[in-house]
Amino acid sequence: MNSREDQLKAFDRLLTIMDELRAECPWDRKQTLESLRHLTIEETYELGDAILNNDLQEIKKELGDLFLHLVFYSKIGSELKAFDVADVLNSISEKLIHRHPHIYSDAKVENEEDVKRNWEKLKLKEGKKSVLEGVPKGLPAMVKAYRMQEKAKGVGFEFDSAEDTWSKVEEEIQEFKAETDIDKREKELGDVLFSLINYARFTGINPENALERTNQKFLNRFKLMEELAEAKGFVFSDLNIQEQDALWNETKKNIN
Repeated sequence: MNSREDQLKAFDRLLTIMDELRAECPWDRKQTLESLRHLTIEETYELGDAILNNDLQEIKKELGDLFLHLVFYSKIGSELKAFDVADVLNSISEKLIHRHPHIYSDAKVENEEDVKRNWEKLKLKEGKKSVLEGVPKGLPAMVKAYRMQEKAKGVGFEFDSAEDTWSKVEEEIQEFKAETDIDKREKELGDVLFSLINYARFTGINPENALERTNQKFLNRFKLMEELAEAKGFVFSDLNIQEQDALWNETKKNIN
């Protein structure tokens, strides 16, 4: 691994390249905070894919892309005379010190849960009116539900056991099944999904990761099923559901 000196040199090199690109490259010169936003979101999802695939080389590459974006935003901030990269880094450093009094002050904690509770209490002392204020509005619904539940847990709003959490899932499923009005069924389905996410979180499963792995499994199996149909001389879309299901089961058997 590189020394701290080498790491700082690498960061300084990126800052220098960013200065040069901003001054000399027409595309880089044109970018704004707003124009970079959707690209940053895309890069973040690409990093997420690499993490799920446990592809360390791809993770390194995607982290580099995100580093570039962070430096880019900081460069634009300096041009606007609002902040520069030093302000950004000092700001996060000060926040980390303030939010970890068990490391940098005399607060005592017993475990990870104590740390999370202290974190949320400190945020309220900093002026936030709700522990849920820090959850971005633009998050995908599943991720947003998970983060809200985590933050609620941080101030003690949590079921006592996994059994209680699952009982809530069953309760919501029964309410969904009993409802006939389409608008109310949508609401009840939302409650079912929210409670399932809560159960997953309570039992140590990240539902976003779980669902994405199932998405990938379905994608791979479906593509193999289409290939199998073609190899047999069929047009997949012309097959009825029973024939398609037979191919699906054959694909599953071959994979297993």
